[in-house]
Amino acid sequence: MHLSHDPAAAAAPQISFDQFLAVDIRVGTIVAVEPFPEARKPALKLSIDFGPAIGIKRSSAQITQHYDPATLVGRQVAGVVNFPPRQIGKFMSEVLTLGFPDEQGNVVLFAPDQRVPNGGRLF
Repeated sequence: MHLSHDPAAAAAPQISFDQFLAVDIRVGTIVAVEPFPEARKPALKLSIDFGPAIGIKRSSAQITQHYDPATLVGRQVAGVVNFPPRQIGKFMSEVLTLGFPDEQGNVVLFAPDQRVPNGGRLF
Protein backbone atom coordinates (compact mmCIF):
# COMPACT_ATOMS: atom_id res chain seq x y z
CA MET A 1 0.00 0.00 0.00
CA HIS A 2 1.41 3.39 -0.98
CA LEU A 3 0.34 6.51 0.84
CA SER A 4 1.12 9.83 -0.80
CA HIS A 5 2.79 12.49 1.32
CA ASP A 6 2.38 15.03 -1.48
CA PRO A 7 -0.33 17.59 -0.54
CA ALA A 8 -0.76 18.39 -4.26
CA ALA A 9 -1.50 14.75 -5.15
CA ALA A 10 -4.88 14.08 -6.74
CA ALA A 11 -7.65 12.67 -4.58
CA ALA A 12 -7.81 8.89 -4.29
CA PRO A 13 -10.51 7.04 -6.25
CA GLN A 14 -14.00 7.04 -4.74
CA ILE A 15 -14.83 4.26 -2.31
CA SER A 16 -18.09 3.07 -0.83
CA PHE A 17 -19.14 3.90 2.72
CA ASP A 18 -18.78 0.20 3.56
CA GLN A 19 -15.13 0.36 2.45
CA PHE A 20 -14.59 3.31 4.78
CA LEU A 21 -16.21 1.42 7.65
CA ALA A 22 -13.82 -1.48 7.05
CA VAL A 23 -10.93 0.74 8.22
CA ASP A 24 -11.03 0.71 12.03
CA ILE A 25 -9.55 4.03 13.20
CA ARG A 26 -9.45 4.43 16.98
CA VAL A 27 -8.11 6.94 19.47
CA GLY A 28 -5.53 5.90 22.03
CA THR A 29 -3.14 7.38 24.56
CA ILE A 30 0.61 6.92 24.24
CA VAL A 31 1.76 5.13 27.41
CA ALA A 32 5.43 4.47 26.53
CA VAL A 33 8.01 5.65 24.00
CA GLU A 34 11.29 3.94 23.11
CA PRO A 35 14.05 4.92 20.70
CA PHE A 36 14.29 2.94 17.46
CA PRO A 37 17.92 3.47 16.41
CA GLU A 38 17.96 0.47 14.05
CA ALA A 39 15.12 1.86 11.88
CA ARG A 40 16.16 2.88 8.34
CA LYS A 41 14.41 6.26 8.74
CA PRO A 42 14.42 8.00 12.14
CA ALA A 43 11.50 6.61 14.14
CA LEU A 44 10.20 5.91 17.63
CA LYS A 45 8.53 2.82 19.10
CA LEU A 46 5.19 3.76 20.66
CA SER A 47 2.98 1.77 23.03
CA ILE A 48 -0.57 3.07 22.71
CA ASP A 49 -3.53 2.25 24.99
CA PHE A 50 -6.62 1.82 22.79
CA GLY A 51 -8.94 1.02 25.69
CA PRO A 52 -10.24 -2.24 27.17
CA ALA A 53 -11.60 -3.79 23.94
CA ILE A 54 -8.32 -3.46 22.00
CA GLY A 55 -5.68 -2.97 24.68
CA ILE A 56 -2.14 -1.68 24.34
CA LYS A 57 -0.69 -1.94 20.85
CA ARG A 58 2.75 -1.05 19.52
CA SER A 59 3.59 1.16 16.56
CA SER A 60 6.69 2.41 14.79
CA ALA A 61 6.24 6.08 13.94
CA GLN A 62 8.52 8.38 11.93
CA ILE A 63 7.78 11.40 14.13
CA THR A 64 11.25 12.41 15.33
CA GLN A 65 11.28 15.77 13.52
CA HIS A 66 8.46 17.35 15.57
CA TYR A 67 8.23 15.30 18.76
CA ASP A 68 10.52 14.72 21.71
CA PRO A 69 9.94 11.27 23.24
CA ALA A 70 9.57 12.79 26.72
CA THR A 71 6.58 14.90 25.62
CA LEU A 72 4.65 12.10 23.92
CA VAL A 73 3.55 10.01 26.93
CA GLY A 74 -0.05 10.94 27.76
CA ARG A 75 -0.75 12.36 24.31
CA GLN A 76 -3.77 11.02 22.41
CA VAL A 77 -3.31 9.87 18.81
CA ALA A 78 -5.35 8.15 16.13
CA GLY A 79 -4.41 4.79 14.68
CA VAL A 80 -5.65 2.12 12.29
CA VAL A 81 -6.06 -0.94 14.52
CA ASN A 82 -7.19 -3.57 12.00
CA PHE A 83 -4.23 -3.78 9.61
CA PRO A 84 -2.15 -6.95 9.93
CA PRO A 85 1.00 -6.52 12.05
CA ARG A 86 4.02 -5.36 10.04
CA GLN A 87 7.60 -6.38 10.71
CA ILE A 88 9.93 -3.36 10.75
CA GLY A 89 13.43 -4.67 11.38
CA LYS A 90 13.23 -6.61 14.64
CA PHE A 91 10.11 -4.70 15.73
CA MET A 92 6.51 -5.80 15.10
CA SER A 93 4.30 -2.77 14.46
CA GLU A 94 0.68 -3.64 15.31
CA VAL A 95 -1.10 -0.39 14.38
CA LEU A 96 -0.61 2.48 11.95
CA THR A 97 -0.32 5.78 13.84
CA LEU A 98 -1.92 8.50 11.72
CA GLY A 99 -0.51 11.89 10.79
CA PHE A 100 -0.30 14.48 8.06
CA PRO A 101 2.81 15.79 6.27
CA ASP A 102 4.08 19.29 7.00
CA GLU A 103 5.62 21.45 4.26
CA GLN A 104 8.82 19.35 4.31
CA GLY A 105 6.98 16.00 4.42
CA ASN A 106 7.62 15.38 8.14
CA VAL A 107 4.79 13.75 10.09
CA VAL A 108 2.46 15.83 12.26
CA LEU A 109 0.32 13.56 14.44
CA PHE A 110 -3.46 13.43 13.98
CA ALA A 111 -5.37 13.68 17.26
CA PRO A 112 -8.68 14.89 18.69
CA ASP A 113 -8.72 18.51 19.86
CA GLN A 114 -10.38 17.47 23.14
CA ARG A 115 -9.68 14.51 25.39
CA VAL A 116 -11.90 11.53 24.53
CA PRO A 117 -12.14 7.97 25.91
CA ASN A 118 -9.46 5.58 24.63
CA GLY A 119 -10.83 3.15 22.04
CA GLY A 120 -13.36 5.55 20.53
CA ARG A 121 -13.86 4.83 16.83
CA LEU A 122 -13.64 7.51 14.16
CA PHE A 123 -16.90 8.06 12.27
